[in-house]
Order: sequence, then C-alpha cells, then structure tokens
Amino acid sequence: MQPHPNVQAIQDALDAAGARNAAGEPCQVTVLTEPVHTAAAAAAAIGIEVGQIANSLIFNADGEPLLVLTSGAHRVDTGKVAALLGLGKVKRAEADFVRLHTGQVIGGVSPLAHPKPVRTLVDVELGQFDEVWAAGGIPQAVFPITYAELVRITSGTPAEVA
Repeated sequence: MQPHPNVQAIQDALDAAGARNAAGEPCQVTVLTEPVHTAAAAAAAIGIEVGQIANSLIFNADGEPLLVLTSGAHRVDTGKVAALLGLGKVKRAEADFVRLHTGQVIGGVSPLAHPKPVRTLVDVELGQFDEVWAAGGIPQAVFPITYAELVRITSGTPAEVA
C-alpha cells in the first residue's frame, strides 16, 4: 500500500536530514491504526508519557506563521511567546492558515516538510526526555526523535513557551 503523500514527505525529510531516534537509528514514521488528535491520545496509543509528545502548533504571529513544538503536558503562553519574540500578537492559527503554511491539517502537523521554512520554537521541557514523538503529517502518523535532533532538523530555537 502506498503511504499518504504527507507521510512520505515527512519520511523523505527525516531521511534527508539524517534524523536519528534515541537508539541512534534513522527516524521512521509509524502509521497508527486510529487517528490521534490529542497529545493524550497519542501518548496512550504509543505507550509513553503525555509530556513526550512534541505538539506541532501553528500560530499566527503578526500575520506570519510560527511553529511552536511544545510538550503535550503544556499549554503555550501566547503572551510569553509574543514578548520573547518582540511581536505584537501571537494567536492560534485557523485551519486554512495552518494548511496554507504547512500543507498539513491540524492534528497531523509535522515539525518539518513544510512548503517553505517556518520560524520554530522548541519547548525546553521536551529536553528532559531521552526520546520524544512528533506528528508525521497526518493525524495517525508519528515518529520518535531526540530533543537535540528535533532542534537540529527544524532549525528551531529552544525556549520556555509555557
């Protein structure tokens, strides 16, 4: 069976970046049997702590996309993020804005393989785990990766976002 084009794009991007999981092996996208639209559902399906889920959240930051990769155990403090970046306003993006800037749907937004680079913040709280899991382009696809690799492959900036 042919993988979903978004899943293939994520796997290709992971391969091109040489991304590794905690065992030092190449990151591999896994497609679960059911969609996991929340961090809690994803953690339960994988068998990990909810904090190990790297939620990929797109925000509208003064009209530009901002990707915040946050621990599933956190809520992003948009005021804190706006102040950190010197922005006027940061708000959750609407579905059309997310799809335009990522090519993916809410619930399946991956940290990479977007049509063009998106400014990215990576929650420092994810760094406490040996391995974290991120979305693979559709709501039922995920992949394991280390915090350091997540920062590297996204060219993200570690930050306190909660």
